[in-house]
Amino acid sequence: MAGIDERYSIPRQHFWLHGPRSGPPVEYDAAAGMWNVYGYPEAHEILGDPATFSSNTMRLMPKGLMPGGEDFSTAGFITQIDPPEHGKLRKLVSSAFTRKVVADLEPRIAALTHDLLDAARERGRFELVADLAYPLPVIVIAELLGVPGSDRALFKQWADALFQRDSKISLARSAEEQEADMRATLRPWKEMSAYLAGHAAERRRRPRADLLTRLVQAEVDGERLPEDQVVNFAIVLLLAGHITTTMLLGNTVLCLDAFPEQQDKARADRASIPAVIEESLRCLTPFAALGRSTTREAELGGVTIPADQMLMVWLAAANRDPRQFRDPDVFDPGRDPNPHLAFGRGIHFCLGAPLARLEGRVALNILFGRFDVLRTDPEDPVVFMPTPTMTGVRRLPLV
Repeated sequence: MAGIDERYSIPRQHFWLHGPRSGPPVEYDAAAGMWNVYGYPEAHEILGDPATFSSNTMRLMPKGLMPGGEDFSTAGFITQIDPPEHGKLRKLVSSAFTRKVVADLEPRIAALTHDLLDAARERGRFELVADLAYPLPVIVIAELLGVPGSDRALFKQWADALFQRDSKISLARSAEEQEADMRATLRPWKEMSAYLAGHAAERRRRPRADLLTRLVQAEVDGERLPEDQVVNFAIVLLLAGHITTTMLLGNTVLCLDAFPEQQDKARADRASIPAVIEESLRCLTPFAALGRSTTREAELGGVTIPADQMLMVWLAAANRDPRQFRDPDVFDPGRDPNPHLAFGRGIHFCLGAPLARLEGRVALNILFGRFDVLRTDPEDPVVFMPTPTMTGVRRLPLV
C-alpha cells in the first residue's frame, strides 16, 4: 500500500506491506521445511480443494512435540477438521450466525459502541484498540457464547499469550525451540480450557439460550459431543469471534488515516462504508496466513508438491497479487469486484464474517459521527502486532 510502510513502523516479517514481491507464487522454504504460497490463483485453488489440501496440519507435527502430550486434545478444533466431520460440527452453530440473527444484534452493537466511547471520553484520551476495537467484539461474542463479558481482561491475556509472538513458523527448528513454543502455547490453552469447561458443566446443570448450551446439548451421529470437543470448539469461537474484528477495525482506521481523501469520501457517503471495510480486509488482511497439508502429490503454481507437505497460504500476499488486483498496493474502496480472500473460501469460509462486517460498519459509522477526523497521533506512534501470520495493531492512539 503506497505510503503505509513509510508512514508507520511495520515489522519486517509483514513482507506483503513492504512493496511488491518479485518471486514465484509458490516456493519451498528448506530452512522452515514447508512450502509458501503467495499467489491469488494458487491460494484460491487450495481453499477450494479440501480433499487435496487438508486443514489437518497437526498430523505433520513431530509426535514428541505435541503440546502437553496425552492431556492435550485437538478434538473440536473446527479449523483443523476436514469433511465429513467438519460439516457436522459447523452445522451445530451455523444457525447462530445467520444474516437475520446477526442483523438483530445491530442495536446492541451500537449501544456498546456508544458506551465504550463515552467511557473513553471520561478518561480524557482515546486509544482505539483498548477503548473500542478489543472490548466491543469480545463483549458481543462472550454474550453469544454465554460467558461474562466482564472477564474480557482474562480473554485478552490468553489471546496475547497465543498470538503476540514474533517467532517464525517452521518445522525445521530445533527440538528445544519447538518445545519452548509448545509450552508457551499450552499454559494459556489449559487456562482457557479449565475456564470454559467450568461454564460448560454449569450449562449441563442449568441450560440457557446461548451457544455454550447448544454445544453441550448437541448430538452428532446420535451422540453428545465429548467435553474436550465442546471446550475446544468454544475456545475457537471465543478467540476467532473477537480477534478478527479487533484487527479489522484498527486496520480500517489505519487505511483511512493513510488515505485521508478516502476518509472524506466515506464520511460524505456513509453507504460506502461496507466497501471501505472490504478494501481494508484486502489491503490489511487480518489473518495473513493459514496452514494446509497435502494429502497427495499436487501440481500448483508450476511446481510439484509431494504428499504430506506443510503449506503456508499467505492470504495477505494473495490479496495483493497484481494478476488479480489492479494497483494492488492502492487503497481503493471503489474496487469492483473485490474478491479478496480475507475470510477464506469454501467450506472453511469464516463463520463469523457477517458479524465482523456488521461490527465494523456500525462502529465506523458511530466513529464518523463522534470524531471530526480519525487521525493517528504522531507523538504516540502506532504499534503493530509482531506475529508473522496476523496483520493488526496492538495500540492505535488517535488525536
